[in-house]
Amino acid sequence: MNDVLSRKDTLIKIWGDDNYFTTRSMDVYITKLRKYLKSDNNVKIINIHGNGFRLIANNNSIN
Repeated sequence: MNDVLSRKDTLIKIWGDDNYFTTRSMDVYITKLRKYLKSDNNVKIINIHGNGFRLIANNNSIN
């Protein structure tokens, strides 16, 4: 958690490719995840420009 996940590595691990269509699919998926997680202020996904994504989770909220 809190590590940067490279966009290319993530695309290849999830979709097996990093072409335009899988890139757009990932963008849509991340948008849906953000909408789903929006109600929880302890979790968010941020873009790290030029690198990938980071999942930020407040550890105090985990029981």
